[in-house]
Amino acid sequence: MLYKLRKLERTFSDGRQDPANGKWFARTVYVGTVTTDDLAQIIERNCSMKRSDVKAVLTELVEVMTSKLQDSYAVKLDGIGTFKIAIRSTGAVEASEFSVSKNVTGSKVNFSPAYTVDSATGARNRSLLSGMKVSETPKNDVA
Repeated sequence: MLYKLRKLERTFSDGRQDPANGKWFARTVYVGTVTTDDLAQIIERNCSMKRSDVKAVLTELVEVMTSKLQDSYAVKLDGIGTFKIAIRSTGAVEASEFSVSKNVTGSKVNFSPAYTVDSATGARNRSLLSGMKVSETPKNDVA
């Protein structure tokens, strides 16, 4: 995982200065996006399935996950994590006054990464982060 350093200089809306001003913080750098096609091609190279078969399975996975999430199920993908839908709403004074159209203000998908627990320390090790190395982006004169 790549990062670059940024010096914090922030003023709050009320005019106060952030106490962390002047300190340097790591910010994640993304070098691109891997698409479903890209994943299918990589998986094809690593196993006996054709790319078209892998892509069909991934496409169907999205459709089935969408259906199950919208049917109020949590969807757990072993080694990846669990997806759940959450809704936001405003309060109603009485339960009888609550209506979806008036009180539900939004929805989102929550993701909880899969983890294992170290039996000796009790520490949680997230599967997707296992073995990750963190390094600064190479210096470059181009802005």
